[in-house]
Amino acid sequence: MESNHPARTHHADDTYGQADANAGTYAYDPAALPALPALVRECRGPVLVPGDDGYDGERSGFQRAYRHRPAVIVGAECAGDVVAAVRFARAQGLPVAVQATGHGLSSATDGGLLISTRRMAGVRVDAAAGTARVEAGAVWGQVVEAAAPYGLAPLNGSSPGVGVISYTLGGGVGVLARTYGFAADHVRSVDLVTADARLRHVTPETDPGLFRALLGGGHGLGVVTAMEFGLVPVARLYGGQLVFGGEQIDEALAAYLDWTGTVPDELTSSLALIVYPDLPQLPAALRGRYLAQIRIAYTGSAAEGERLVAPLRAVGPRVSDDLREMPYAESHTIHRDPSDPHAYDGDNALLSGLDAAGLRRVAGLTGPAAPVMCVVQLNHLGGAMAKPGGPDGAAGSVGHRDARFALRLLSPLIGPEAGEGPGAPDARCSAGRPDAAVATVRALHAEALAAVAPWRLGRSVNFLFGGHGERPDAEEVARSVHDAEEHRRLAGIKARHDPENVFRFHPGGAVEAGRTQVAASLSG
Repeated sequence: MESNHPARTHHADDTYGQADANAGTYAYDPAALPALPALVRECRGPVLVPGDDGYDGERSGFQRAYRHRPAVIVGAECAGDVVAAVRFARAQGLPVAVQATGHGLSSATDGGLLISTRRMAGVRVDAAAGTARVEAGAVWGQVVEAAAPYGLAPLNGSSPGVGVISYTLGGGVGVLARTYGFAADHVRSVDLVTADARLRHVTPETDPGLFRALLGGGHGLGVVTAMEFGLVPVARLYGGQLVFGGEQIDEALAAYLDWTGTVPDELTSSLALIVYPDLPQLPAALRGRYLAQIRIAYTGSAAEGERLVAPLRAVGPRVSDDLREMPYAESHTIHRDPSDPHAYDGDNALLSGLDAAGLRRVAGLTGPAAPVMCVVQLNHLGGAMAKPGGPDGAAGSVGHRDARFALRLLSPLIGPEAGEGPGAPDARCSAGRPDAAVATVRALHAEALAAVAPWRLGRSVNFLFGGHGERPDAEEVARSVHDAEEHRRLAGIKARHDPENVFRFHPGGAVEAGRTQVAASLSG
């Protein structure tokens, strides 16, 4: 470590009572440096500051439009490192951000201390108990692989590279969500370092209020170092995609909406609308086409699955149809999410219902004539998600459980004309501030979401992507994640466990605690 390392001083406007202050602007102050050597000695993992080898790599995650710019990074290898980092941050007056994979980064720290948990990647399955215990940096692909030999599965999402912890704290809408509910509903215990640098083992028995708050609203309450949750007895499923060409989009939309009203809870599905760029690296069947993809995961028999999807196949010829029985370990092939880091921004709405005319309006706004590329995904909710509490009846704080659909909008922030590789950061957005490209994307997303206004209940924190803490309407975005009663309950928990708002870089689900903001984001 160099001898002339920067540390921080607070920006003069340090109230953090306004949404646009969440990012927290800091300047570096060498006078604070004497405390760093003690932190280095106390931590097993690396302690990095700007200019150190590895600093840029450590602060970078999957989301490349917005990157943390901390004064100090602790690459935690164990819970003790996290305790030491939080204790140091409190002593130095530094706010704390946390990152594992960085898929859902929505508020980047400018200064402060970043705890990188990617090294804490342990996964242990107890087949007899039907549970898994994971460390803070574990990703879902690891858990799926570890559980599969026992005929068990986690309630993972569509991408194997997403971090387990933030996904679950946000609720977790997974491949089997209608059958088994939110991932948060199956959590048994959480190991949490709170703002007083205390490591707590939180269960429904030890602290029911904090446990409830963590499961659906838990970002901003501390740093989770480990989590134990229940697995489900699923070894195989019937799933895949039905893909229809642009000329059949309207019929496919109407058929899908009608069909969702007929299927059992054992079937979880989504509809995606994508305008594929005309790029040579894409398969010929996709290149330059506007397509509707219906993604299906059914836990019943393949024969019954074939019967259930017959009304969708009746729409007409498919561009592709790969529905099949598969090992659960192949469930990530249903959605085929991109695996390369890239720059993007996204918003969403949870809906009480939707009709074909409303969905067609969304398609018209976001389709081939849209000013920027926009991937639309409509998740069919309900089923077990509408029933509070997991197998043991321990209800969390997931908002808007009565939603029937989640409408998700996501746009890349680098177009193919830019000549950038898929993992390249967007120089226009990497400073963590909205620019013209982001403004265009958000204007399109706002217009598309306005088309479904009659059915809007709120937002899912799991599907907020980008620097939403810097939006002019950040407070409204934050409040849309939970109803007013749940906001008040979460504010009380936040005020008790983090009265100084040490964990403030989570603008996806802010609630007020005094003059501060509590927030929840999928920071990965």
